[in-house]
Amino acid sequence: MTAFKKFGLGLRTFASDVAQGFFEITHNGFALLGLAVMFATITLIARPELRQAGEVKLIGWLQNRQMAISGIAIEPDAIERATAANPKDLPKQQAAVAYWLSKKYRVAPEPLSALVAEAYEIGKRTQLDPTLLLAIMAIESSFNPFAESSMGAQGLMQVMTRVHSDKYEHFGGKLAAFDPLTNLRVGTKVLQECIARAGSLEGGLKLYVGASLLDDGSSYISKVLAEHARLQQVASGRAVPFLEPQAIPVVSPPKPEGGMEKVALS
Repeated sequence: MTAFKKFGLGLRTFASDVAQGFFEITHNGFALLGLAVMFATITLIARPELRQAGEVKLIGWLQNRQMAISGIAIEPDAIERATAANPKDLPKQQAAVAYWLSKKYRVAPEPLSALVAEAYEIGKRTQLDPTLLLAIMAIESSFNPFAESSMGAQGLMQVMTRVHSDKYEHFGGKLAAFDPLTNLRVGTKVLQECIARAGSLEGGLKLYVGASLLDDGSSYISKVLAEHARLQQVASGRAVPFLEPQAIPVVSPPKPEGGMEKVALS
C-alpha cells in the first residue's frame, strides 16, 4: 500500500470517527435537552403556582417591551371595565330600542346596548317596565353617566348620592354613582321606593324628581311618560320619529297679597 493510499485511508477513518463522535454528542445533547424539558414540564404540572408565576413574569415582560416600543401602557383586561355590548347580540326588541336611543341622543350603540340589556334584566326582577327606566335615564341625563345637577344629583338616573349613600355601600362607596350599571340599579331601587310610597307611577315620579311647592313635577312626569310611550312603540317594532323633550318654561304668576312672590314651573 502506497503512502498516499495510507494517508487517504487514515483521513477517512479520522473523518468517520469525528462524524460518529459528533453524532453521539449531538444525540446525547438532544437527549439531555429532552430530559430537561420533560422534568420542567413535570415540575410545572406538579407546581401550578410556579407556572402561574412564570406566565405573569412573561406577560409583564411582553407588556413592558410593548410600552417601551409604543409608549402606551398595555392593559389587556381593560375591556372588562367597559360598559358596552354588541347590539347585534341583543334580542330584536332590545336592539331596536338601543339603536333608536343611540340615534336620538347621539350616544354610541354599544354602551347603550349594555344599558338596555341591564334595564330589561332589572325590569324582569322588579316588575318595572324597562322602557320606563330607559325613559327616566333619557330625561334625567341624556345618557351621560357623569352628569351632575346643581342639587347634587349624579349619574344616569340622577340619584341624590348624598341622600342615598347607603345604597352605594354594597357597590364599594359613593363613587360607584358614576358607574353606569350601578347608578341604574340604585336609581331603580329609589324609584321602587318612591312608587311604593306614593301608590302610583305618577306619584312615584313626582317623589323621584323631588317636586316641591314651587314645582309640582307635572312637566317632568309628562316628559318621562311621553318618552316611555315612544320607547314602547319602538320596542313593538313601530317606526317612531325623534321628538326632543321640550324645555320647561318658567312662568311668573301674579303677586299674592302681602307682596310675596312665588315662581312656579309649569
